[in-house]
Amino acid sequence: MITWMQRHKKYLIITIWISTIAFVGAGFVGWGQYSYGDKAGAVAKVGDIEISMGDLQKSYSRLYNQYNQVFQGNFDEEKAKSFGLQKQALQQLLDQALVLNLSEEYDLSVSDTELLDEIKKQDFFFKDGVFSKEVYKTMLSRNNLSMKEYEADVKKQLLIQKVLTLFKVQTNENEDKILSTILNIGDKINYKVLSDEQIKVDASDEMLKPYWEGMKQNFMTEVSYDVNYIKHDANTSKKDALRTYIDFKKSQLSSDVKTTKATIKASSNPFNAETLDKISNLTLAAPFMKPVEIDGIYYTIELQKVNQSVPKTFEDAKEEVKALYTQEQKRLKLQELANNSVATFKGTTTDFITQTDADKLKLLTPNEARNFLNELFTKQEKRGLIELSNGKIVLYNILEQKMLDKTQQSDTLAKLKGSIFNDSLLSTLQSKYKTEIFIEGL
Repeated sequence: MITWMQRHKKYLIITIWISTIAFVGAGFVGWGQYSYGDKAGAVAKVGDIEISMGDLQKSYSRLYNQYNQVFQGNFDEEKAKSFGLQKQALQQLLDQALVLNLSEEYDLSVSDTELLDEIKKQDFFFKDGVFSKEVYKTMLSRNNLSMKEYEADVKKQLLIQKVLTLFKVQTNENEDKILSTILNIGDKINYKVLSDEQIKVDASDEMLKPYWEGMKQNFMTEVSYDVNYIKHDANTSKKDALRTYIDFKKSQLSSDVKTTKATIKASSNPFNAETLDKISNLTLAAPFMKPVEIDGIYYTIELQKVNQSVPKTFEDAKEEVKALYTQEQKRLKLQELANNSVATFKGTTTDFITQTDADKLKLLTPNEARNFLNELFTKQEKRGLIELSNGKIVLYNILEQKMLDKTQQSDTLAKLKGSIFNDSLLSTLQSKYKTEIFIEGL
């Protein structure tokens, strides 16, 4: 019986469907050469749904903040790279885009009333226990988000929920009994954890330059805009600002009106994301923007030059190239080490453990242990290796198996069937909608 169950553990894969909305309240975290506000083209396309660099940055930021909570504030960019956070962020967006394509086929939509109801539930927009429109605007501005961007994110979240609700999974008592039996199979294992901290990489210029030469287009400068702007006094009315705007256009500004020159881009923006978006739509033929209000102050802006994105020089891109090269080489060398060690390694031996005994694997963090056990209990090989989502590799050798005492599983089956169904749904959708990725290295 135990042998049969071991062979069929592949049917017990537990995955988590993660659907997320904007990261308001957590703070934005970006990475590398990419910038949150960069809307120049899509990084991927699934069916009819395009994924922008801004979408990817927000997804990355949400994941970063989730991990940072788990690590109690001790999460950093080095850990993010070792966990493959960029790849995780993109995969979440690809999965969501698959479901959003399906929502279009079903002609599902989110009404303004549904959108407003959802926003009013989010307590980081509350003041004195109730939703505050002023707090809403302020929080979005602090996070460099426009209302349009944020509400589009919330609509996507609600659409995904609507689709998944159509496929709600039911369970029965006999299935629960079977699951309870299977989840109490115990394995005694010997295991060893390999991480890229054990790997040394030669990241000299001699090694980096050929690597950079082959992928220059992945290391681009930001699009920036040279502007000339007027910051009006705090007590200036909109009517007064408009008069000054007209004078500005006609080159008839009063001598006491001061103008300021600046070069702005997404990573260095003295205004806000919405204003930068408007500036990006100006042309040298029509360079003036009507006064915009930011935090109670009016600004009148003239576009003077657009500095297009170009490949960085090796010296400018060097740190980014080094990080990417080092990460890639460590991954390859770690995989090679694991493959060469799996047949002969000797590690730490556990007591009998089940799929729920993550706390008994002391060489792994709780998240790593859950990741490992979810994979281990799908394996048919007695000895093998499992690559964790953060890049670590665990070598394992199953020494012995037996049936342990049964415990109550409560609603585990419903969650399990739901996660398996979501995996099957995504697999089906992947064959239905074409996925294209336009960014290398992810």
